[in-house]
Order: sequence, then C-alpha cells, then structure tokens
Amino acid sequence: MTFRWRTWAVLLLPALLLVLATLRPLALPDEGRYAEVGRWMWMTGDWLTPRLDGIPFFHKPPLLYWLEAAAMSVLGATPWVARAVVAAHACLMWVLMVLCARHIAGEDVARRSAWMLASSLAFLIGGQYVNHDMMVATWMSVAIWCFARAFMHSEGVHAGWARAGFVACALGVLSKGLIGLLLPGLVLFVWVLWTNQWRKILALPWVSGLLLFVLIAVPWFVLAEREHPGMLAYMFGKHQFGRYTATTFNNARPWWFYGVAVALLMFPWVFLVWIDAVQSLWRRCVGLFRVTKDESPIDVHAAWLALCWIWVLAILIFFSIPNSKLIGYALPVMPPLALLAALWWERRMAPLVWARRVFVSLVSLAVITACAANWVATGYTWQHSSADVAKVLRCVMRPTDTVVAVEEYPYDLPFYAQLSRPLLVLQDWEGLRQTAGDNWRRELFEGADFDAQAAQSLVPLSHLDTLKADPHAWLVAPRNTGMPKAQERAGLSLVYEGRAWTLYRSAAASGTTPDLKACGEKPKID
Repeated sequence: MTFRWRTWAVLLLPALLLVLATLRPLALPDEGRYAEVGRWMWMTGDWLTPRLDGIPFFHKPPLLYWLEAAAMSVLGATPWVARAVVAAHACLMWVLMVLCARHIAGEDVARRSAWMLASSLAFLIGGQYVNHDMMVATWMSVAIWCFARAFMHSEGVHAGWARAGFVACALGVLSKGLIGLLLPGLVLFVWVLWTNQWRKILALPWVSGLLLFVLIAVPWFVLAEREHPGMLAYMFGKHQFGRYTATTFNNARPWWFYGVAVALLMFPWVFLVWIDAVQSLWRRCVGLFRVTKDESPIDVHAAWLALCWIWVLAILIFFSIPNSKLIGYALPVMPPLALLAALWWERRMAPLVWARRVFVSLVSLAVITACAANWVATGYTWQHSSADVAKVLRCVMRPTDTVVAVEEYPYDLPFYAQLSRPLLVLQDWEGLRQTAGDNWRRELFEGADFDAQAAQSLVPLSHLDTLKADPHAWLVAPRNTGMPKAQERAGLSLVYEGRAWTLYRSAAASGTTPDLKACGEKPKID
C-alpha cells in the first residue's frame, strides 16, 4: 500500500464526509428525534431510559444514544457531534471492507473497492445521517466478515475471529434490535450450506462466544424491562415483528423498491455488479452446452464470491418482504457490492490502457452526485427546520419558562434551543389514541404509558387558555396554520416568524418586546 494511496483514501474521503456533516440542519423527523434523545441522555445523566421530550422512547435500543451522549459530554451538543458518531461507524465499515478485500483479492481490488464505497451516496450521505441504519449495517458487516474469516481459516475454525463475530452481533442488537443478530445469521447459514462448511458450525466457540454476546447485549434489556415493564413486548413485538408483518405502518413501497434504492446508494458502481451478474448468468447458460475456460486473471476463491452474492441477495429479499420499506435498510449490502464491482473492474477494465481515466471520471461523478444530493437536501431541510425559531427562543427565554408546541411537534427545536425542560405538547390526546396513525403523536403517547410523570407534558387542547395566561409561557406553532388565525391568537403576542415555525409569547408577560437584533435575528413578521 503506497503512501499516496493511504493519504488520499484514508484522509480525503472521510474528511469530505465530516465536512458534509457540517452543512445541513437536522433533517426531520429522524435526525431531530435521534439527536435530541442523545442530548437528553447526556443532559439528564439517565443512561438507562432513552427519552424524547422527557418521555420514554423504546423504538430502538440505546447504543446510538449512549455514543451520542458520550461524544456530547466532550464536544458539546451540536448536529455535527451527533453525526460524527454515525460517520465513525461508516469509516469503520469502510476500513474493514478494505482489509477484507485485500485479504481476499489483493491490493488492487482493495484500493478500487475503497474508492467505490467511499465515493458513493451510501457513504457520503448515509454515513452522516443521524439514525440507527448505518450503525447496524456496520456491525452486521463486521459480524459477517469475522465469522467468514473464522470459517475460511486453513486449520479449522479460527476461535478469535468467531468471538469477534459474536461481539459484533451483540453490538448490532444494541444498535437496532434483533436484525443485528438475525441477518448476519441468515447470510452465514445460507453461505455455510452453499459452500458445504456446515460441519464447522459445531466447532465454533459457542460457550465463550455466547457468553460475550450475553454480557454485552443482554444487561440493558433486562434492566430496562425491570424499570419499565412491558418494554420488551413493545420494542420487539410492536416495532420489530409488528413492523415486519403488518401493513399499517408508514413507508409502504412496492417489491422492487430496493432495486432503485441500491442503484441510488451505490451509483454508479452498482451497474458494474449488474453487468457482472448478467455476464455470469450468460456464461452459465452457455456452459450447459459447451465447456468454456475461465480466463479471469483474478484468483478469487469461490466461497468468498458466494458470500458476497448471498450477502446481497439474502438481505435485499428479507427487507423486500414487508410492506414498509426505507432506503436506509439497504446499507448493509454496500460493502459486498463495492467488492463485487471492484472484482469486475479488475477482470474486465484494468487491463485496458484508458481504464484509469475512466475510473477517475466515475469516482468524480459519484462524489459530485453525493455533494449535489447533500446540497439539495440542505435546501429542503432548511425549509422545515425550527433552528431559527430555536435561536430566538434560546436568547429570550429563561430556563424556568414554559415552551408549548401546538398542532405539530418540532423535533429539532429542543436540540437547537438546548431546552432543559420538556416541551408541553397540546393535542386532543384521548381522541388521538383512537385515530392516530404511525406518526409522532403515537410515539409520544405510547411512550408516556411507561412513565406517568413524563406523560404530564402531553397537555389537552382545553388547557390552551390557561397557558395563554401564563406570563412565562412561549408557544410555537407551524407557520401559516392554526395558531396564526386571529381567533386563536387572542391572548398571545407574536414574537418571531421563522421559515417554518412561529414563536408567540403570552400576552400576560410583563416587560418589553424582546430585542431580536440582540439575538442575531431580524424580525420576519409580515
């Protein structure tokens, strides 16, 4: 590995990833939600119960929040710090893939697969988006690679690699639940059967491996269930098995959705894999009638190729079955796709004199595409952000003041305003229990069922007049909807009108109108 390649591949693209992570406001709802849960954990010191607006939030296990809280305790609560946790996992996935590619196919393939993965949308965008998808994809990838290395050891099963695989599965479970164990197990089970290595399963260090898994993955679930009875049924029953089997959750997509998702995430490299698949299928069909000699200059063991293809197909098929589909679910297949694309390039393109120029052009195209996507996302996200209102609110309010959200829940406002108390959220909560779909309203009142005291932040609409009379109350509502209506503004004073949200103050408040110039903002009141 040359110094030049080390410098460019190890420093340049991860550096670009971290730069892109500074440009966007928090995307809603996911980034606002998950960054705020981590901030709240850091602020309160409650490392057991993830909370959103002070309300228990048990949709996902806590590893992301633990790491965010730890990072914020050192670097402060900023969007970049929250994203740096995800970016670190993306870089770990990338480094591991490079090491494995070098072990499997040599330096040239490792170098190209590194550029392919690191220049993709999956890495440059997915690697700095605050949610659980990149984390679980990383630990799933680590688990699969480690177990595969254990099985492919020349002298039976390598116990050290296998134990590392058990640890990775445990961290995958703490990242996003059962899929952190189920999907690596599915990929590896099919692979060991396909490659006739099933007898080696008995040689795995089951006792020490399972002990490591239990010590890492199980304690939090036990403690959280003891503190909040019913948490396990809620997390695994409703938000894992329920989402997989039900048809009532959001994000319904057709069966071919992940074909498009993969094409976007690994543009343009995925097309090389598709070409390879078509060529391989054609050769197999021709081989039914005549014997052909494989002229591939790359000596790659068939078992490793089988692992990559099984890895891609098993995970995509698994996630294509449920009605609810999200693009982030395809992230675990990015490492094998990058390796398959690099192998095809080495066989078909590398010998050509102009191949290097084409490769550089494709890398440039991929990076430009990712940067353009980040720019478009930045503009769109700013239009829905409450960051401007939060800036004003942080400037003018006192720590003991009450902040009330009406009609909608501004996921990012507590984070940007650095609130130390939960928002009061006004809704018809009793009615919503019968009608609310899979949205923020349900995640709040279902979480409140685990903590009666925290549930006090969910306030009925009938209390609006009482809050208007509170001299220490600030109300936040979506711009140009609901609250701006004259009949609803009685008892309120308009303070600031932002891009997407509007800030009101109780008319009962004493004192002068807040000086927005002192807060670094100009009035945007029409």
